[in-house]
Amino acid sequence: MRIVILIAFLLAASFCMGQSQGLAKNYFEQGEYEKALSIFKKLVKQNPGNSNQFLYLVKTYQQLERYDDAQVAIMEKLNGRRPYPQYFVELGHNYTLQKKDSLAVFAYDKAIQAVEENPIYAYVIGRSFSEYSLLDEAATVYERAMELDPSRDYNGQLAKIYGEQGKLELMFEKYIDLIQSNVAYRPSAQRSFSYYVNEDPNNEPNIILKKTLLRRSQGSPDILYNELLSWLFIQQKDFKKAFIQEKAIYKRTDEDLRGIIDLLRISIDEESYEDARDIANFVIEKATTPSAEISGYQYLMSIELKLAQKEDYADIQQQFLALFDRYGLGSETYALQLDYNEFLAFKMSQKDKAINNLKQLSKKRLSVYQESRIKLKLADILVFDEKFNQALIYYSQVQKKVKNDRLAQEARFKVARTSYYKGDFDWSLIQLDVLKKSSSQLIANDAMELALMIRDNSLEDSTKTALKKFAQADLLVLQNRLGEAVTLFDDILENHKGEMIEDETLLKQGMVFEQLNELGKAEANYLKIIEFYKDDILADDAHFRLAKLYENTLDQPNKAKDLYEQIIFNFADSIYFVEARKRYRMLRGDEIN
Repeated sequence: MRIVILIAFLLAASFCMGQSQGLAKNYFEQGEYEKALSIFKKLVKQNPGNSNQFLYLVKTYQQLERYDDAQVAIMEKLNGRRPYPQYFVELGHNYTLQKKDSLAVFAYDKAIQAVEENPIYAYVIGRSFSEYSLLDEAATVYERAMELDPSRDYNGQLAKIYGEQGKLELMFEKYIDLIQSNVAYRPSAQRSFSYYVNEDPNNEPNIILKKTLLRRSQGSPDILYNELLSWLFIQQKDFKKAFIQEKAIYKRTDEDLRGIIDLLRISIDEESYEDARDIANFVIEKATTPSAEISGYQYLMSIELKLAQKEDYADIQQQFLALFDRYGLGSETYALQLDYNEFLAFKMSQKDKAINNLKQLSKKRLSVYQESRIKLKLADILVFDEKFNQALIYYSQVQKKVKNDRLAQEARFKVARTSYYKGDFDWSLIQLDVLKKSSSQLIANDAMELALMIRDNSLEDSTKTALKKFAQADLLVLQNRLGEAVTLFDDILENHKGEMIEDETLLKQGMVFEQLNELGKAEANYLKIIEFYKDDILADDAHFRLAKLYENTLDQPNKAKDLYEQIIFNFADSIYFVEARKRYRMLRGDEIN
């Protein structure tokens, strides 16, 4: 019983102490230093071994400009039975605050001398120097400790310091050393590289990293250097050079195609289709199994479709048919068949044939997920053909087949979107509200965006006339009937002027104008949103789309830079913020990203 009481007492005391520390920190952060000081004094007296509380006590004295009191407290620690040499750094900082620079230097030297005597202190002393941005001293501490005791590894700390000092070559060298000593450090090192490396091959850090890797590779070949060069070239979107590195890696890893396939996916995502085509052909050539060959051909046909003009469609169809002659129409080619029937429906206007093909495919021996994907594709084609009720049946079947899976959430979103196309906005909202908590951030964001648009544009018009027109125009865009969509958007802008749906219409029509290559009209739409709806929810979309238009198509980088800057300063919570900051720095010509 006594033990139980003692434990309860200790827990209660610990809880009270934690509350007191939180209160003291809050007073400190609010600038109420006298109140903070009173509590920190008590805490340090109760628990003299707690360095965090002690340092807060010192900082509080310093905020009150009671430097002598701070010095007395620090000296008590340094003269105690168990001295902590990192407190020499605190003493030096206390002198610096009083502009007693010679005394500060003396104290800092004492801290460094402690490392000479015992390298074990390097971590805490180096960290203390870093906290006060005394980077030269921190680097000296870590470097000397590693010289004195080679078993100690402060490469991570040194790499960060070298980066902050602008010693980029030394920084890259240290990070590479870290990866070589422990490959698990590579993702962290590459994240650190990303603060300096950007898309511009003439950016100084890019050049330094490339030279560092090439020099090390020539001195002592290591597959790591190929991997990091490939990573660098991918950042620069130079997929040809990345491909050269990946082929070198392929030859040295028992012909493992995984790195090549990853590069293929990235180049497709980045719309570098010509490079992707070369990589896909390499995958097909080097594939060792029929399934690997089929996968390579699927990537290749996807690329061909991205590059194709209408006059190429007949040739592409023949390429698909030749592949089916070679590999059959079984479950092995199911993914290729999905792409083919999407092509038939959406490009060749052969919807009935595509639907029949997919129904035949669904009868093959397939996994639940394969069958569900086929039904999703069938439903997509039926929506395209405006057979909404049939499509909803298939989407619902998918939801039941793969409950709680991301595929089921995708099907639910498509139910909501189909109901929206039909004009059944209430049912659409019910589905969308469920999806706002989707485990897929992309689906959750899309659901939130569509729900917000429906709600906003249902408030002022109980008949939802403009919203119905907008949904119809949205469907026309899906059906690639872009001219008709533009006309219907014009109708909304003319007959529903001043209504909430106007900015939505301007944005969507601007996007269609981009597809039609009517860039002047797209620009005009985005400028109207920026001028008349600068405080509305779509303002950041308009800024970003117009900036991309100026940067990539209209060759007006200064205008693009100004728009990215406006996103940075006026739309800090925008989903475009990170990309806008990156593009702004690129256009401004920053050396460090």
